[in-house]
Amino acid sequence: MHRVQIVEAKARFSALLAEVEAGGEVEITRRGKVVARLVPDKPRMAADLFRPLWDGEPVDLEAPGDAPPEPVASFD
Repeated sequence: MHRVQIVEAKARFSALLAEVEAGGEVEITRRGKVVARLVPDKPRMAADLFRPLWDGEPVDLEAPGDAPPEPVASFD
């Protein structure tokens, strides 16, 4: 990953995109502070979001017992 100033990013945008397509990452800075980051797009699956839960301690997915029915008001 490397950093480029906004002015350089504007001038070399196509080259920076080619670098990102090849798997690189680019940080774009303004006055020395990062304001944007170009990263490769990768497809995400829902399973990827839950993977940290599965890799750790087991998760209790047991449904709670049914609650007793509540009385319903009559509308006579």
